Amino acid sequence: MEEFPVSAVEALCLGTSLTISGILYYVYRKKKKTVDKLKDAPQLTLDGKLADLLNVTPGKCLQYVVIEGTVQPVSEPLRSQFQEGAVGVVQKLMLREHKLVWNGLARAWTDSERVLHQRVHAVPFHLAGSEEAVVRVLSPLEASALNMEVIHEKFHQATYGFSDLIGQYLSGEKPKGQLETEEMLRVGTTLTGVGELILDTDRALKLRPPTDGSEYFLTTGDFETLRIDQENQAAAWQVLASVFALAGAAVLLWVARRYYRSLKHHWEQERLRREFETLGADSTSPPGPGTSRDEAATPLENACVICLSRPRGCVLLDCGHVCCCYRCYQALPQPTCPICRQTIRRVVPLYQA
Repeated sequence: MEEFPVSAVEALCLGTSLTISGILYYVYRKKKKTVDKLKDAPQLTLDGKLADLLNVTPGKCLQYVVIEGTVQPVSEPLRSQFQEGAVGVVQKLMLREHKLVWNGLARAWTDSERVLHQRVHAVPFHLAGSEEAVVRVLSPLEASALNMEVIHEKFHQATYGFSDLIGQYLSGEKPKGQLETEEMLRVGTTLTGVGELILDTDRALKLRPPTDGSEYFLTTGDFETLRIDQENQAAAWQVLASVFALAGAAVLLWVARRYYRSLKHHWEQERLRREFETLGADSTSPPGPGTSRDEAATPLENACVICLSRPRGCVLLDCGHVCCCYRCYQALPQPTCPICRQTIRRVVPLYQA
């Protein structure tokens, strides 16, 4: 029986699609778990009763809660380097380079961007609610969905001379300029936090990343917007995982179809072999008492044109030539007729009276 007919390209496509679908499914399950936890997370009001609630809770800890408040610095806030009077608690300074890169495949210039420099500063801050209740926010830079306000953005256009133009076309890179931005989580911004809420020994409320590995969120939007956004992300990962899984299944079905056709061809060859062996056994039976060995020998005009020792025993179709025995037909390097070189579609045994 022939080996399993899987080519290197098919094996590569199958392995790649299954691997990628497995990774995407893992990301989807992780995102789906986050969505389920967000649906079950209680939304607490930041007021004077919150500390009493934590005080009677076992361990003085709520593992996954939603809380909203106004951003206030614990001490001195950060000040903007470009906009006067802008203060905040988290500041991100970024310098990005924009350039055009020649794409030889598309035969066109495409935009490219890379970060040249980035600095992030943060000062301790808390969320303020009613009745002078505050929650200290820990590890804000570890939080997801922390979208800050862009308070400064300036593009520095690149300048170059004739020699620079020649170098650009030779290197395939054409600088456009540098973009300078400053983002800041400003004081007074309403912030929604999702994480683990604890009550410290000094009765200070603190919001920190969950110790069970759940995703930690800080967002300037409301909780409903955050939940819907996470659901959309989970749906997108699910669709991507399904697409790659279907691609892997399609490759597997294609390989199975080829394997079935190979088996079917093998069964047909076995049937023909048995049929020709039966026909050969009948044609090579011992001569009768009145028949000489010379009379029983195969006439030269009926001998196989390839081996010249066995009688011609098969008809090659579609050309219809009768020129070889079945063994020599099976040994042909290519399925072409030895007489006319026409492609052999099928072969049938030759019955002689």
